[in-house]
Amino acid sequence: MKSNILVINGHPDPQSYCRALSDAYVKGARKSGSSVELIDLSHIQFNLNLQYGYRQRTELEPDLVRAQELIRWADHLVFVYPTWWGVMPAILKGFIDRVFLPGFAMKDRENSPLWDKLLKGRSAQIIVTMDTPRLYNRFIYRHAGHRVMKSNILKFCGISPVRVTEVSPIKGSTEAFRLKWLNKMMEMGMKQGGRNIARDSQSVNSNQQV
Repeated sequence: MKSNILVINGHPDPQSYCRALSDAYVKGARKSGSSVELIDLSHIQFNLNLQYGYRQRTELEPDLVRAQELIRWADHLVFVYPTWWGVMPAILKGFIDRVFLPGFAMKDRENSPLWDKLLKGRSAQIIVTMDTPRLYNRFIYRHAGHRVMKSNILKFCGISPVRVTEVSPIKGSTEAFRLKWLNKMMEMGMKQGGRNIARDSQSVNSNQQV
């Protein structure tokens, strides 16, 4: 069975290195036989602001309606973005605010502090470019931006497991360094596609036994 993989490029520059990493991942995943879609936030049109919060509905633009459809379709989500000021760019935060809405991504339970996680059954890969060296980000900043994306957003909505790959440092990096990571992205896409296909096959076999 084919696996459905959605790659979301969260860099606002259409000529960014993040876009190149996204394209390499897509190429590898398609080689595995997976069905792959790409959302490039630099190419879609939407208001970044959740203007009324949750007090009043902000109507979704067509590109965001399509984004929700693709997230429902996907078995595996891949987010590719740079770390700016310790967190994701504003365009990706705005996308999450507008798309990961109550009733779509999660739902509060009446008279309860608990909530329903509506995006269960999906896994995710976070691919983050940084200028900060990885050891510094780990021991000084304690992966603050990663924890927000991994735990406060994705796992909060039921997406699990969530893996993080850091591409760092970008500042001053050589062409060989960047090419090495492009090749790694292609390999990751191929491996993830194969992993999801194997998981889907096990699920089908289990259902057949029942």
